[in-house]
Amino acid sequence: MISEAKLPAGFPPPGPVGEVIVKTYPAHRLARTSSDAAGGDNRMFMKLFGHIKRNDIAMTAPVTMDWSGDPATRKGPESMAFLYAQPSLGTAGPDPADAGVVVEDIPEVVVASVGVRGSYGEKTFRNGNDAVQAWLTQHPEWQAAGPPRMLAYNSPFVPGFMKYAEVQLPVSPAKPPAK
Repeated sequence: MISEAKLPAGFPPPGPVGEVIVKTYPAHRLARTSSDAAGGDNRMFMKLFGHIKRNDIAMTAPVTMDWSGDPATRKGPESMAFLYAQPSLGTAGPDPADAGVVVEDIPEVVVASVGVRGSYGEKTFRNGNDAVQAWLTQHPEWQAAGPPRMLAYNSPFVPGFMKYAEVQLPVSPAKPPAK
């Protein structure tokens, strides 16, 4: 993997390509914008980049993308977020200079995660999500606990075939069967 930026404090390292593993992410802070607020998925990165520049927030990796929309109609991720290096940086809430960017505090999360290679589009997301869903079917001790996401580790300047990402699904221990 090409490392271009530091991970946020306490984040686990990227996982292996093609192997689903369970990882825990600590509570963290991020700035998020939606494709609607940004005027389309291609503008989300620049909207968030403007936010971190205005607020003197260092760039970290990964960038998160929410792909929870309907696969039949979506044209890209629903939202994108830049992670803050420390959860104590900045203030939660809407960015006073751009209400389309909201700073959020995210609680600790456990995920089933698979490393993938390729551009950060629908096909790469779908391949990773299919692998995580198959793993979940084979591991009944876990259940889905939220929508899938993609963590993108490389900038737009890295060629698509060299890009590394993780596709993740929040999980929790499955409830025992009722007696």
